[in-house]
This record gives sequence, C-alpha cells and structure tokens, in this order.
Amino acid sequence: MDITYPPQTAAFRTEVRDLLAEYLPEGWQGIGALDEEAAWAFAREWRTRLAGLGLLSVAWPQEYGGRGLTKLHQVVLMEELAKAGVPFGLPQDTFGVKMLANTLLRWGTEEQKLHFLPRILSGKDTWCQGYSEPGAGSDLASLTTRARLVHEDDGDHWVIDGQKVWTSGAHISDWIFVLARTNPEASKHRGISFLLVPLDQPGIEVRPFRMATGQEHFNEVFFTGARTRADLVVGGVDNGWAVAQSLLGVERGEEAATNPILFKSELERLIELAREYGKDKDPVIRQRIAWCWSKVEIMRYLGYRVLSGWLEGKEPGPETSISKLFWSEYHLRVTDLAMDIMGMHAQAIKGRQPLRTYRADDPGAVNSSASWSTGYLLARSGTIYAGTSQVQRNILAEKVLGLPREPKIAS
Repeated sequence: MDITYPPQTAAFRTEVRDLLAEYLPEGWQGIGALDEEAAWAFAREWRTRLAGLGLLSVAWPQEYGGRGLTKLHQVVLMEELAKAGVPFGLPQDTFGVKMLANTLLRWGTEEQKLHFLPRILSGKDTWCQGYSEPGAGSDLASLTTRARLVHEDDGDHWVIDGQKVWTSGAHISDWIFVLARTNPEASKHRGISFLLVPLDQPGIEVRPFRMATGQEHFNEVFFTGARTRADLVVGGVDNGWAVAQSLLGVERGEEAATNPILFKSELERLIELAREYGKDKDPVIRQRIAWCWSKVEIMRYLGYRVLSGWLEGKEPGPETSISKLFWSEYHLRVTDLAMDIMGMHAQAIKGRQPLRTYRADDPGAVNSSASWSTGYLLARSGTIYAGTSQVQRNILAEKVLGLPREPKIAS
C-alpha cells in the first residue's frame, strides 16, 4: 500500500499551517491549557473561523458551502488541528456536520440541502440523534416510536409519539433526526422513516441524565403528539432503515480515517504522564505503552483502507465496524493504563466539564488526574454507544465474513 500523500495535499497543508500560525497566540499550549470559560469562548470563535473558510466542510460540494476537496484533505486538516491542540468544531458538530450533513448530501432533496446545510455550517441549527429506545438499542429495527401523516388546514404534518433514550446533547440542540415507524404493517426493517423534527415545541420533553463523571450529556426524549412538516422526511417515506445505515457508515468511516490521528495525540499525552509520575522506566508500563502504540498504528492502517476506498468513490460499508470495535476496546485499555500510572492520584476527579469530554476526540485535553479519570469513566460507554461491541462482532461475522446468522433465543 502506498501511504504517501499525493502532491495536491501539500498546498492545503501549508494553508492550514499558515492559518494556525496567524490565529493562535504566541506560546499557545492547546485548548486544554485554558480554563473552562476561556476554552468555550475560544472553541466558539475558532468554529466560526473554520466555517467561514470552508474548513468544516472540506469535502462538501462548493454549491453547498464546501471546498469541493477530498476526504484525504479532511484527514490532513485533522492532522494539523491535532498537532496544534485545537478542536474541529464544537461537540454537537458530530451530529450536524459529520452525520446529518453527509446524509443530506446523499439522500436529501435539493430543498432540504439548500435550507439545512448553510444553517448547520453557521451553527444556527444544532442537532442530535434520535435512534435508540428503551426496548430498541442494539436491535434498533425493533423501535416503536411511531409517526402518522395527518392532513390539516396549514399543511400536512407527521405526528410523532414515542420515546428515545441515550440521546447525546438533546438538551442543548435545536433539532433531532428521528427514526420512527411510519408503516406498522411492514416488517420491522421496513416501514421506518428518517424524520427531521424541531425540538422546541410543546409535544417534546427532554430529560437529561447525570453521568458518573458529573456531566449531563445523555438524555431521554419523549414525543407526545410532536409534529414536523410532511416534507421533512429524508430518503423517502418508509426508507429510513437504508438512510440510517448510510449515516452509520459515514460516521464509522470518518472515525476510521481520523480517529488514529486523535488517538496518537492522546498516546503522546500518556507517555508524558508516565514521565511525570516517574513510571517511564518501569518495564511493565513501557511494555503496555508499546502495546498501545502498536494498536494506534493498526488503527492508522485501517484508516488508510477506508480512505483509499473513499478516494475510489466507494461508500463505507459494514467493514467499518472493524474500526468502531477496535478503537472502543482499545480505549478501555489505554485509560486503564493511565489509572495505573497515576495510582491514588487518579481519584482526583473534578466536577462537570461539558466542553472537555477527555476522549481521544479532544486533542487539547488537559494532562491531569482529573482529565484522565474522566476519560476512564467515559471510555466505558465507548463499547456501547454507536453500536455495542457485541453488535459490531455480529455485523462483521454475518455481513463481512458471510457466517450464518446468530440463532434467536426463545424468551
């Protein structure tokens, strides 16, 4: 495999480096070196600048506010941002910029693209994901949230009833993309539609969960006669399962291409942590760090495979579950190692810090007991959200390796 970057990316890398040199203050040590208020202020201003330069939408077509470049350019951007210790947008951009926007680019109507994409880029609309339900997490196709089309004097609307759970950031979002059953007579993988729903309305109640870290991030969302316009269905009525799978492919594909950059940055902080605590000469700790390094390298090569497919015009498929399974299981081990390096100091957990989630997707995270302890707690959820490790193994077994389907166990 040729892993050298083609010459056309060199000018773009120089552009990004020049921007960072111009914008970042002298002595910049990363966003993690700022206090919480200053970090939020920087992140908001930095996001505005990225959006204005088309760097939040590097690979989007130019007619929708993008740069019309390739996913490889996006990887180059992530490399330079990680080195500089600055974020790519705000936390909710995961759902708006990365997930929904790319889904609209493939499945949306022209009217949907022209309306929503500029608002996503500007930050005017923030989004969350309405997939999981109390009885439909791993088996998402068993969802029971329903939507019925009603004809009214002010136009046709979907009326939605049901519940979603583990909805990240719903309490700070304007909109939610919802999977709802629109044809109860169809089989469970059919009859589902992908709806765009405003959250600020009387028929929706959002209840945040307090996590073990002290943060409020996950939510329950209740729909009781909630409404959205009939034309705000993406990919066609009763075709939501295909749209949802496409979105998950984009999410996992982008993670495969960019997460190795962020995990490498995290590993560098871990090595510095070992030096700080005088554990860098410990042979067992050194061996475990070497294990982490080898896994980050494996992730890097897995990312190249996804990236090469993108450059050939291939859509990410079920094989992207390899990356999701790999990084989430890895992150359990690397945060375990951080706890062992710090010993009793790992118990120094601060209060809620909503900007810095201290995962690998925060290149500017503070190298402190509090940050690593919070990351350790959050890593537990990485093997659950966006598809559990068990589900990822089933997907790979059945859809990639072609093994027989897992037999159903009678209840």
